[in-house]
Amino acid sequence: MNIMVFDVPAINGGALSVLNDFYQEVAEYEDTNINWIFVVSTPRLRETENIKVIRFPWIKKSWGHRLFFDQFIAPKLVKQYKVDKIFSLQNVIIPHVNCEQNLYVHQSLPFVDYKYSFRDNKLFWVYQNIIGRNIINSIKKAKRVIVQTKWMKQACMEKAQVDSGKINVVPPTINLEIKERFNPNDESLSTFFYPANGSEYKNHQVILEACKELSKIGELKYKVIFTLNGNENPYVADLYSQVQKEQLPIYFEGSKTREEVFDLFTKSILIFPSFIETYGLPLKEARMHEGIILASDTPFAREVLKGYANVKFFETFDSKKLSLLMYQYFSMKELYKFQTEDNHHEIEHNRKLITFLT
Repeated sequence: MNIMVFDVPAINGGALSVLNDFYQEVAEYEDTNINWIFVVSTPRLRETENIKVIRFPWIKKSWGHRLFFDQFIAPKLVKQYKVDKIFSLQNVIIPHVNCEQNLYVHQSLPFVDYKYSFRDNKLFWVYQNIIGRNIINSIKKAKRVIVQTKWMKQACMEKAQVDSGKINVVPPTINLEIKERFNPNDESLSTFFYPANGSEYKNHQVILEACKELSKIGELKYKVIFTLNGNENPYVADLYSQVQKEQLPIYFEGSKTREEVFDLFTKSILIFPSFIETYGLPLKEARMHEGIILASDTPFAREVLKGYANVKFFETFDSKKLSLLMYQYFSMKELYKFQTEDNHHEIEHNRKLITFLT
């Protein structure tokens, strides 16, 4: 059997993690009679006797290059390698082919209630209104659809009007050895951490507004760490400018390694105000480290953090509520709840992705 895996958009972040995790499942799979063909852009995956990797770096040059690949090159590859099944990790199916297609959907923009106007953000508008239609049509046509959360399953069912049995929920796998857990002390309770890129929906602005609220009280001893440099895009540059002007205790420390992020989960409180996520990996990672979490009140955060003791929710843009929560912790008016049981095991265990294809 020949199975072709498409994931040309993945170059970094969560998308690349999904690709690497699935590749690892394939590499460890016991049935070597299946031939796997991975079609990617820039990632370098190791080839084996039954794993072939085809790279197309030029796809990332422009939307036009990607469209040309999708419409002409991808269908040609399917025919050339006599593919029996397709597994698309890129939210949409491959056009103009007749074989079975299975689809992994992890782009949440078309399914959230918050809507972007064309004037506010052209790219996000395109994802919600044009690419979103393609994703929904792909859900209808695919034989099987896999999503990361129950809320995404419900949203896909409603948007695409498909039956429950067609969509499977498989949360991301985190292969993580917990070396240390959160230690509630003066420093950790007055340090706040937000590991996120510079996308507008990550909602760093609400943290700035919360810090401005705290500055009205007087000089308070706390700090906030962003994994941004301050010049990623106009939105981030404006954030940086505001911080400098208002002299807020927010530090732009740039990107961090996975190990550095995990270390900070043991030494700081996670703030997660993002309102457009499929899953929100830092929420699960901070939970596994038994840390304190301040999260925007969203379906994905409620699902990932269900049953967890050390979480407080705030409305997505409510900076006053966020500032109050921050103050309660670093002034020790709100106390850490020591775990009496391993709560993160309440997150359901699911089958691996590969079991849906073989």
